[in-house]
Amino acid sequence: MLVGWLQGKHILDMFTIGVSLAVAAIPEGLPIVVTVTLALGVMRMVKKQAIVKKLPIVETLGCCNVICSDKTGTLTKNEMTVTHIFTADGLHAEVTGVGYNRFGEVIVEGDIVHRFSKPSIGKIVEAGYVCNDAIIRNNTLMGKPTEGALIALAMKMGLDGIQQDYIRKAEYPFSSEQKWMAVKCLHRIQQDKPEICFMKGAYEEVIRYCTTYNNKGNSLPLNQQQRDHYQQEKAFMGSAGLRVLALASGPELGQLSFLGLVGIIDPPRTGVKEAVATLITSGIAIKMITGDSQETAVAIASRLGLYSKSSQSISGEEVDALDIQQLSQIASKVAVFYRASPRHKLKIVKSLQNNGEVVAMTGDGVNDAVALKAADIGVAMGQTGTDVCKEAADMILVDDDFQTIMFAIEEGKGIYNNIKNFVRFQLSTSIAALTLISLATLMNFPNPLNAMQILWINIIMDGPPAQSLGVEPVDKDVIRKPPRNVKDSILTKNLIIKILVSSIIIVCGTLFVFWRELRDNVITPRDTTMTFTCFVFFDMFNALSSRSQTKSVFEIGLCSNKMFCYAVLGSIMGQLLVIYFPPLQKVFQTESLSITDLQFLLGLTSSVCIISEVIKKLEKSRKTQKHGRSPHLESFLDV
Repeated sequence: MLVGWLQGKHILDMFTIGVSLAVAAIPEGLPIVVTVTLALGVMRMVKKQAIVKKLPIVETLGCCNVICSDKTGTLTKNEMTVTHIFTADGLHAEVTGVGYNRFGEVIVEGDIVHRFSKPSIGKIVEAGYVCNDAIIRNNTLMGKPTEGALIALAMKMGLDGIQQDYIRKAEYPFSSEQKWMAVKCLHRIQQDKPEICFMKGAYEEVIRYCTTYNNKGNSLPLNQQQRDHYQQEKAFMGSAGLRVLALASGPELGQLSFLGLVGIIDPPRTGVKEAVATLITSGIAIKMITGDSQETAVAIASRLGLYSKSSQSISGEEVDALDIQQLSQIASKVAVFYRASPRHKLKIVKSLQNNGEVVAMTGDGVNDAVALKAADIGVAMGQTGTDVCKEAADMILVDDDFQTIMFAIEEGKGIYNNIKNFVRFQLSTSIAALTLISLATLMNFPNPLNAMQILWINIIMDGPPAQSLGVEPVDKDVIRKPPRNVKDSILTKNLIIKILVSSIIIVCGTLFVFWRELRDNVITPRDTTMTFTCFVFFDMFNALSSRSQTKSVFEIGLCSNKMFCYAVLGSIMGQLLVIYFPPLQKVFQTESLSITDLQFLLGLTSSVCIISEVIKKLEKSRKTQKHGRSPHLESFLDV
């Protein structure tokens, strides 16, 4: 305004231009677009079975570089089936059939076992069924899948009514800390018999309560040789990926007789292995936290591609023995935390965050709530999760599937890219508008745009074309890109350079048109109409090139974003109305242009898109080159 006034221009004209520029320069559409983009992203996540409770978490998902996941039900199906039985007196039985039904057989050396035809096996199955809180009705499980697998085993042997033979006098419920469950019962018919305890749980815990082992119906002293033998059997079953449960019975908890082991298969979820491979390739570390034994945990992790020869596994006890600093030093190398409980999760999260990691933690129990709250992204299970757990979480997996986490991260990265694209478009247009008027004033040119035209450009900047960039479909390759640093600014050096390049092209092109029209030294409505339309067309091509920072518009598809197509078409139709509709011509001080004029403007303004496409092509070429890169070119292209 001051420069224009000193040059003798009318103060009121300069004031209206200044106010219009101030309005155009402020990106008032940015908060709206960011909020709408995040909200639409949340809606897309819901369709992929992920419920995000807080909008900022969508952006955090793109920074996540460590996922700490439970095994059962998240990486695996949580559909348990007993496939192997080992008795304390050395029998091995194979179990056929899947699901929570009676279809299947228990086979020992080719013979089918029914009820107590093999007493040692019958006692294991009896203990597993009596020490059980689950119910199967019409092949539908109500209760824990592990207990459902034991009931299905009893059904296959014709022992599904044996639980009714006992009256439960006391119960010691299972907890993730003690890792066992026990019941004290009295025989319903033979009540003169002494009370009997049945126990099931982790082998390491159950064996502590055993003083004898069952040998063909007799209880023999349990010596170290037997313990070592059972440990080997447990390790063998675990290395096959089976979840191993130990069973025992006896008059008192400290005087139990070891009955044997059952191996339960919990197959990995379909697609999890592929999801794990994709995430690891993109630079996201995945750590499995489970209460299972080391052998079982490592076997499943290896099968899913989580565990390699260079990986480490540590137990919950080892986590307890280390302080946060010590755990932080080894946490990055640990792929499996076995025999771990919810209280270990919090320590694991803090140790990883100590290393600057952005951590996503899954959980489903009440005790997981603290760890979920401490994690950067707390993920609760929708099907098996408790209300307390869901309340503490930032995101809920409706289907409890690990793949859903990958989809959410993909969406988070895509949303961030869309916001980045919008910022590039809006800032380059705002800078171009400010620079255009400023240069024209400094060069003592007449104002190339009037106040109404500037406000119209502002509508386009913050209107449908700009907002449609926020709903650009997520690039399928975005999940393979590494997580960004949470401290990085959205305006990186390279993005700023690209914004300035686009702005310079727009300013130079628009000033060229204005200078070309002013060769008669008389400003007319045609001059400002040509300049005005030139700037608007530059905007449209700039928006087109801003749809992706790395891919050509032909790669992503000209019409892949239908909302963008409608927005650009609507803006062009609006611009044509402004220059051809008489009432609007009076408002905007425009006049009709010829087809030749429009063709010239389209050819000129497409340069901003063409140059952007050339830059993207050079960027791809740079990535394939190993030598001879210019440092300046590297900096310019690496966005």
